[in-house]
Amino acid sequence: MVGRLDTGIDVLDRKLDGGLPPGCLVAYTAEPASQSELLLYELTAARGTLYLSTERSVDAVRHAIESSPSSVGSPTVRHVSSDTPIEEATRLVGALPDGANLIIDTMDVLERCDTDEYIAFLNDLKATMLETGSIAVLHCLKGDNEPANRARTFHAVDAVFDLRTKITGSELENHLTIPKFRGGSQPTEAIKLELTEEVAIDTSRDIA
Repeated sequence: MVGRLDTGIDVLDRKLDGGLPPGCLVAYTAEPASQSELLLYELTAARGTLYLSTERSVDAVRHAIESSPSSVGSPTVRHVSSDTPIEEATRLVGALPDGANLIIDTMDVLERCDTDEYIAFLNDLKATMLETGSIAVLHCLKGDNEPANRARTFHAVDAVFDLRTKITGSELENHLTIPKFRGGSQPTEAIKLELTEEVAIDTSRDIA
């Protein structure tokens, strides 16, 4: 579809009619024990990327990306480490160039902030994405102690990518579903992925 920005992951782009609309906010949910970061790393190959890490150090993120065997870019990596994470994240996002990717990994630290402050941050983030024609991917970890503002994230974003990992017999299976997508026709089938060394569609059987 004309005007869409490709993600750099072929199987996703096919399901999304060519990619994501400029200005799109995506919540990417996954279990902490999954290899969900591999998808984030591959996104950096599509275009210039600002990668904000709220937990891992800059060196740890850079090393993981550089060690990835798949196609990746050279993102600008910054660590959100202050006592006022929303204020620091807002400052860093303010320098985002036009037509870029923004990755926030993970959102948990920001989602535990004051609700009103967090909602204002989400609104400002959306405005920045629209103004710059960029895409934001917000990495949201699943768990028993999810942040109180997780529902606000899901409400604000334009799309939700949900990665589910399970063991079936002796096999580890990863399925990506898109339960929310405001950018056009919503994919209704799960995409079975291999998350080993890189993100690839599993062509063995029952493929979406």
